[in-house]
Parts: sequence; structure tokens; C-alpha cells
Amino acid sequence: MLNKYPLWKNLLIITVLLIGGLYAAPNIYPEDYAIQITGTREVHEVDAALMERISQTLAQQGIVVKSSELENGSGLIRFVDSDAQLAAKASMHQVVGDDYVVALNLAPTTPDWLTSIGAGPMKLGLDLRGGVHFLLEVDLPKAVDQKLENYASEIKGKLREEKLRYRTLDIESSTMWVKFGDASVREEALDVLAKEYPSFLVSAADRDESFYVTVALSEQAIRDIETYAIKQNLTTLRNRVNELGVAEPLVQRQGRNRIVVQLPGIQDTAAAKRIIGKTATLEFRLEAKSGTSSARSELHSFRSDPERRATLEKDIIIKGDNVANAQASFDENGQPQVNITLDSKGGDLMARTTKGAVQRRMAVLFVEDKERTVYKKVDGEQVAEKIRYQEKGIISLATIQSVLGSQFRITGLDGAGESSELALLLRAGALAAPIYFVEERTVGPSLGAQNIATGVLSVQIGFALVLVFMFVYYRVFGLMANIALTLNLVLLVAVMSMLSATLTLPGIAGIVLTVGMAVDANVLIFSRIREELKNGLPPQSAIHAGFGRAFTTILDANVTTLIAAVILFAMGTGPVKGFAITLSVGILTSMFTAILVTRSLVNLVYGGRQIKKLSI
Repeated sequence: MLNKYPLWKNLLIITVLLIGGLYAAPNIYPEDYAIQITGTREVHEVDAALMERISQTLAQQGIVVKSSELENGSGLIRFVDSDAQLAAKASMHQVVGDDYVVALNLAPTTPDWLTSIGAGPMKLGLDLRGGVHFLLEVDLPKAVDQKLENYASEIKGKLREEKLRYRTLDIESSTMWVKFGDASVREEALDVLAKEYPSFLVSAADRDESFYVTVALSEQAIRDIETYAIKQNLTTLRNRVNELGVAEPLVQRQGRNRIVVQLPGIQDTAAAKRIIGKTATLEFRLEAKSGTSSARSELHSFRSDPERRATLEKDIIIKGDNVANAQASFDENGQPQVNITLDSKGGDLMARTTKGAVQRRMAVLFVEDKERTVYKKVDGEQVAEKIRYQEKGIISLATIQSVLGSQFRITGLDGAGESSELALLLRAGALAAPIYFVEERTVGPSLGAQNIATGVLSVQIGFALVLVFMFVYYRVFGLMANIALTLNLVLLVAVMSMLSATLTLPGIAGIVLTVGMAVDANVLIFSRIREELKNGLPPQSAIHAGFGRAFTTILDANVTTLIAAVILFAMGTGPVKGFAITLSVGILTSMFTAILVTRSLVNLVYGGRQIKKLSI
């Protein structure tokens, strides 16, 4: 029988539409302004007592809290508006201290029954919903000092290799001072260092009746180190953001020593702040032998037990920037560990050092640059002052049983969370210089709320005019096309939500284009039906012929557009990708609704009936 779908096909269409409605539903629930509190380490968990202290502080200051939640050692406090959110953040840091991360957030309000099936709202870009904005400052003087420390270790090794005895090596104001006990040895060292390090300013100097060789950085060398530090930090931050799975982030340089990070639609801003801002690396050092002078050794505590200490050599075997890959796992006893793979240089250095150090103990030193907030009273007002410091702690101290190569493992971590975080940091790459948060804020729509409201209104007016035109021009068939068009938008939003795609203003342009293409498909079908009626075909045959013969034209038009969208996605970046994704998804959903859904509605109204005239 003409114009009748089998039961299975109707059930399939209904099922797809119901699933689409379910996964599009979370987008009707607005998000709450919130603040998230998370410990800087796994041992610092947020508990009910801390949440109670925070609530009491906010109540005393007259800040209205919408609700608070405590889950998996992390706290979340919701507020009615952004003003309350910002006011609360300013006072909460004094309550929780530096052991916790206080981060701005936008918390979803999706019901549990929807989240239980994996349904969530569509992510919106910074130009639509906004997101989180971090302004980071790179400590460039520290980058120069770290580079000098690396060169100092190389110079020490070179002098020992040439059997040139030196007394001390100190770093002062971008200059290394190497002290010798004899002028003739100093002259030999001067020749060796000038030959090995032609890019440095190497010269002899006498002071305090001692013989020195100074190895200084030129202004150009300092600028090169600073430029490298910024570029390396940009690369590392981008890798860390990619590990977090943030859609369409922005990581770019601002000015001489600052970096802007914008994370649209991110849910766990506390984790993002902790991972992005952590300047942590590893240093592998040998335990100092008994009798080693204090000039060549230093005392360090264990991270897991600060009362336990060990004396390590100052010379560093390798650092975290020699790590090529790192993966968290568990050892044979179920304890967390990190499996390390070194690059070729790191593997050679490790093998060369451990070859002569079998049965000695080697330490893995965790080095982290941190910031402490101290509140002082100035003119009767409390002023926050940031104090920067470096924290070092031994993760493990184990005996070298055999020569180590490029692959080994690190144990002694505080839990699975810390091993995963350490592996992520090492895998993403080491920061060339410490970074500190200068500014943190939620970002509103870049075009302004009024412009976006106007844009949404224009889309609504355009959509309404299309609906009116289709109904007036095609009557009952136009009404069915309007229903299919509305369902197309629902499916489009559902697929975008399921794919966790980010919707931006260019993406809205893709939606508008999709609406036009979906209507265009129905216009082709309905025009074909009209032609068949004029050619004398009965109504049922005209419907069948209209859908059948217009299908090829619709398919050709949509496939060519889909090819263009795929090329845009492959070749474009940022907003272009957003437009391409929305257009591609819209093409697929419009094909489904314009052909199958519209046909199903036509069959429901006209199928299997004796009719003499169509309302078209």
C-alpha cells in the first residue's frame, strides 16, 4: 500500500526522537554560579567541619548561599548570582588557607535522573556563555637562575673531567663565580671553559686574595632564555589543558611575562587551576656519602613523613624535562606508582651515573614552586600579600641494584590521585619557569549580554517567519514540515550535547544555515508533489513520487555541503571548526527529519486513505 511505513520503521523514528528529547533536555536547566574547594594534595580533603566554617563566615558577611555540597573530598557552594560568588571567594581563602584551591565555577543543575543516563548540557563557548579566565605570570628571573644551575652542573662535570680542581662555584646576578686555589689551574680552566662555552662571557677575576673565573650570561643570552621559557610554558600549558579535555581553550602570551588561559564551559575549575598552576618537577639525585661537605650536599625531608630526612648530593642526575612519557599504575602490592620513560639524553645520563653507583641509594626529589598568602593590616584594612617559595620533598629513596636505563618506576606516592596527577604533569612537559596566578575571574559573553539577547531574538524571529511562510504557502504539508523542523533542532542540540561539542556564535550561524537547508529539502519535496499533481497523478501516487524523485536531489545537495563542512573542520581552527561541526551535525539531522519524519507525518495524515485533494 502506498504511503504506509511498516511498524518497525515508525517505532525506530519514535525511538530516535525520544532519545533526542532526553539528551536535549539538560539544556533547559540553567547553571548556578558556584565556588569549588579542593585540596592541593590528596591528603588535604575537604570535610564537613571545613564546610561549616565556610558557611558561618559567609553568613556573618551577609552573603546568601543557595546550597552547598560535599563529595569525594571536594566542596561545592552555589550562589544566586555572580556578585555573591565573587564576594564569597574574596573571604573564603582566609578560611581555608593555602592547602586548598578556591576556584570559581559554573555548576550544572541537571536532575540526577538525566545525569544517570549520561545526559548533560551542551557546552557553550566564551562568546556565548563565558567561562573561566586565568592570567598567569611567568617568573623569568627564576628561569634564568634555573638555567644557570643546569650550566653550573655541566661546568662542574667538565672541570672534574679535565682534572682541574676548583674550590667553590657560586651564582650571583646571572654570573657564575668559580673559585680556584692556584692561578695556573685557573688559567687552564679559563681556556677550557672559553672553548667549551663560546656563547658565554668567560673571564678571569681576582677578589679576596683568591683566583676566580667568571662565566656570565650576555644580555642576548638572557633574552633567549626568557623567550624559551615563555614558549616552553605555553606549550606545556596547552598540553595540560588538552589532558584536561577542555573544548576550544585559549592559551596565549600577553605582554612580556604573562600568559592568558581561558577555559570555556569547564566544570571542574578547581582541578584545572591545580593542574595548570602547579610548577612541579622531579630531580633525581644520589644520596650523599658520609663526610661529604655541606657545599656539595643538602638535607631534605620526605613528603610522606617530614620527620624523616636524608642528605642528598646537590648535583642533579636528570630532571623532569628529560621525561618522554609517564603513566600511572600499581605495583605488585597494589601500591600506586608512576612508570617513567626517559628521552635519549636522560637515558644516557642515568646509565652513565648509575654505572658507578650500584648499591648506592638514589632519591626522587619532588620540587614545587608555591605561593603563600599572608594577610597584613595596613591603615586598618587587611591586605593580602603573596610570598613565593620553593618546596622540596623526597618521594622515594631506593638502592640502585643495577645500571638503570631509560625506563624505570617511581613509588612512595600518597595515593592513586597523586600518581595520576604526577604522571599527567610529567607527560604534559615540565615548565621552564614557575608561574603564578595574577588574576582569576569568570568571563561573560565577549559580545555583551545585550548583543547576544538581540542575536537570539533575531534567530527566533527568523525561525518564526519560516514557520509562518511554510504554513501559509504549503498549508497542512507546511505544518508537518514545521513540526519536523522543530524536531530537527531538538535532535541537533541532543547530538551536540552527546558529542560534548562546544557551541559558539559561528556555531549558531551553522544552526541557522541548517534550518534553511532543512526547509529547502521540504520545499523540493512539496514542489515535486505539486508538479506530479499537475501532471495528473492521483494524490497518493503524487506523494509517493514526490518523496521518491526529490530524494536524489536532496542527497546530492547535502553530501556536497557535508564535504565542504569536513574540509572546513580539517583545515580550520577555533570558530571555523565550531561552524563546521554544527553544520555537519545539522546536515545529518535535517536529512533524517526532512525525509523520514516528514514522510512519517504525511503517512499518518494521508496514508491508506481514499483522498481526492491534498492541502498543499
